[in-house]
Amino acid sequence: MPGERPEPPSLAAAEPGELDGRTLAGYRLEHVLGRGGMAVVYRAEDLRLGRTVAVKLLAPELTRNETFRKRFVRESHIAASLDHPNIVPVYDAGEVEGVLYLAMRYVRGRDLRALLDREGPLTGAQTVRIAVQVASALDAAHAHDLVHRDVKPGNVLIAEGTDPDHPEHAYLTDFGLTKKSLSLTGLTSVGQFVGTLDYVAPEQISGRPVDGRCDVYSLGCVVFEMLTGSPPYRRDDDLALLWAHLNDPPPDVRERRAELPAEVGAVLERAMAKRRDDRYGSCLEFVAALRSAAEVRSAPPVVPSASREAVRVVHWRDRPPAPPLSPPPPPAWARPVFEP
Repeated sequence: MPGERPEPPSLAAAEPGELDGRTLAGYRLEHVLGRGGMAVVYRAEDLRLGRTVAVKLLAPELTRNETFRKRFVRESHIAASLDHPNIVPVYDAGEVEGVLYLAMRYVRGRDLRALLDREGPLTGAQTVRIAVQVASALDAAHAHDLVHRDVKPGNVLIAEGTDPDHPEHAYLTDFGLTKKSLSLTGLTSVGQFVGTLDYVAPEQISGRPVDGRCDVYSLGCVVFEMLTGSPPYRRDDDLALLWAHLNDPPPDVRERRAELPAEVGAVLERAMAKRRDDRYGSCLEFVAALRSAAEVRSAPPVVPSASREAVRVVHWRDRPPAPPLSPPPPPAWARPVFEP
């Protein structure tokens, strides 16, 4: 009738922008933070606790698959139990109005994809700092028989760090869409490929069972991109890219960044080995080798004896760490209320 408000579209049929302001499962959706082929992520308000959260809504076709729905709820509960400083905490998961959802901490910052797009290749030190945190998160998940299977820059969130020695804090996200290791193949039960093609391990492509070394491969690809600004394999179409992951040897990182130590290339080559048995046994083992390789010191230059004490060439990797900084002054709220 004239003057009546139209009924809002159902949750399953709504376009992402049409859900702004809607409330579901105690969360008021504010606006879209990002979207992909399988889900849309909203910034939302937790009406029960009055905090800002991120709510991920999965594509309705996934909800209609009974096997996927049960697995999603089960693995989301496992992900929620992972108490790790570099894993985005999961607060809640379930189904509402025929759509699966996941509520998690809202991280103020940007993802690694945006950082690389804006700044290009990162320094060796920054690459190692971020990689250590992601590796620690992955190994913690592997200890619970969870394999991420979609490690990529877009799933690494970068927030402000705690001090000058730790200028960024990395969070790994999207554990609600992981798979149990050793029990499932490279395809989901609804025939969808899990993994992003630029970083996908060969065993995922061929449909073989996976374990944590699948994530070692993907993390190796991400580290390669952090150091060079682009993924290891660059091809014109998806089939050629899949073929490269399956058959082409890992590219030499020094062909794109010549100043890196040769040892870094050897570490990445092992991390991205075609056979998982040839890779590092864990993500932290890989990153420990990367850190050692990045800190390899060049041989000192040979100078005449008369000037040996007067000349000292310092390579950028040989520079001593900066002296500790003085502690910052306390914030305003911590100062005395009454001045003397």
